[in-house]
Amino acid sequence: MSESESFFGDPDPIFADKELLRVSHLPEGDRIIGRDRELQKLANAIKDAQRGDTPNNVLIYGKTGTGKSLCSKYITRDLTQAAADNGVRVGVAYVDCFQESTETQTVRTIAQAFNDSTQTAIKVPHTGVSTSDYYRRLWDILDMRLDVGIVILDEIDKLEDDNVLMQLSRAAEAGKVTESTLGVIGISNKIRYKDSLNERVKSSLSERDFVFPPYDANQLREILKSRADAFREGVLDEDVIPKVAALAAKEHGDARKAIDILRYAGEIADEHDDDTVRVEYVDEAHDREEQARLSELIAKQPEHSKYLLQALSLQVQDESGEDPAIPTKGVYSMYELVCERDGVDPLKMRRVRDLLSELAFLSLIEQERKGRGKGKGAHTVNQLVDEPEVVVEACKSA
Repeated sequence: MSESESFFGDPDPIFADKELLRVSHLPEGDRIIGRDRELQKLANAIKDAQRGDTPNNVLIYGKTGTGKSLCSKYITRDLTQAAADNGVRVGVAYVDCFQESTETQTVRTIAQAFNDSTQTAIKVPHTGVSTSDYYRRLWDILDMRLDVGIVILDEIDKLEDDNVLMQLSRAAEAGKVTESTLGVIGISNKIRYKDSLNERVKSSLSERDFVFPPYDANQLREILKSRADAFREGVLDEDVIPKVAALAAKEHGDARKAIDILRYAGEIADEHDDDTVRVEYVDEAHDREEQARLSELIAKQPEHSKYLLQALSLQVQDESGEDPAIPTKGVYSMYELVCERDGVDPLKMRRVRDLLSELAFLSLIEQERKGRGKGKGAHTVNQLVDEPEVVVEACKSA
């Protein structure tokens, strides 16, 4: 390779603005498709903050890729701007609870997000401070800088305990803040998340609940079209977006999945030194996205959920072509063996049933009630959505 050559070659022949196809990208309002109703509900729930009053707390449920985080970020950004026009100071703190799951990590992240040390002269160090001290600094920052603070707790079900929710929801009532107020937006894939909260936290939150439904094929097509300018002009085959939308709609209406497949298709075209993103690249892109999605989703599950996925995979493989739907008792028997192999104590059957229901809600497995025969009642059977070998590999890499 000569000194004048570069490993990176010419400017990207496929993408004009690849960031439009990143999950982290926050689009403008006209690029948020099919969520007008949900955005309006969110706006109504927190609109009091625009006047400096306490907003409602909100819990948002829905499967992955239904726009929960996107809409929460967008509507709070819009609120911040509208409040500023009224002379009201609103701040937003976003916390990924999968990454920041302990009470200390969460309150530290919130304090850092709200703080501006040039205004407060308060430092929020990454380490070396107790949890109670982080709280004290947070309350001081809020009273000095903001009229209203809004905390977005994404994947709120990953928090280790309820303490931070209790502290945030009762801050004004308990006199922790006197010049400001707080609101919480919690986001969860688990429809039963609230059942795990203690009664005091439920009472303090007094939240409004919203459920975001999956997108249909038409909505997914419009979402992808709105981001088509991520590509250079003329490189995208006209059949690519309809095929990607149809695939994602068939598999639970996940917009994140659709956007990722479209980005992977472009990357595959580039890998093939092709200046056109062709429809035949979509299947390969779908396989690539499937493995990445599965590994990411499984990585976020509790350890015993991973043991159950491995157990179900092993059961399906043992059935060797017979009915792949496994009764819960059969899954539990294999799960006990997996736990024994890894030297951990298995959970009780009741908790295992709950975990299997959560895996079904996340579309990692499918569940169905089936009859045992005349006069023998019915039982729940469990079936993998993905190939068992893929699931086992994903569990290992998670």
